[in-house]
Amino acid sequence: MDVLIHLFVGLHIIGIAALLGGFLTQMKAMGEGRARFVPGMLHGALTMLVTGVALVGLNQADDHHVNSFKIGVKLALLIVILGLVYVKRDEERVDKGPFALVGLLTVANIFIAVLWT
Repeated sequence: MDVLIHLFVGLHIIGIAALLGGFLTQMKAMGEGRARFVPGMLHGALTMLVTGVALVGLNQADDHHVNSFKIGVKLALLIVILGLVYVKRDEERVDKGPFALVGLLTVANIFIAVLWT
């Protein structure tokens, strides 16, 4: 079971990298007012959602303690991220506010995962 959990943790990190990487590649464009949500950002957020749910299930099945409140906060942030990216995915240009919010929430989600014990 540990191998499967570690596999899903790796996939979860790949999803985070796709979402954050898409944001970081668009930061210069955001400063110029022509940023857009690239497809990799949506795919990364969806990967995070699927692997995160799988990780909660696998950890509970393996009798590991799962902090439900922490997972709920992370899920709420991810749903906001997914909503923004999904709704504005076809727009040629996205305002700085929503675009920056996605980056901020992504970084917040990372720090919650790492620092909240």
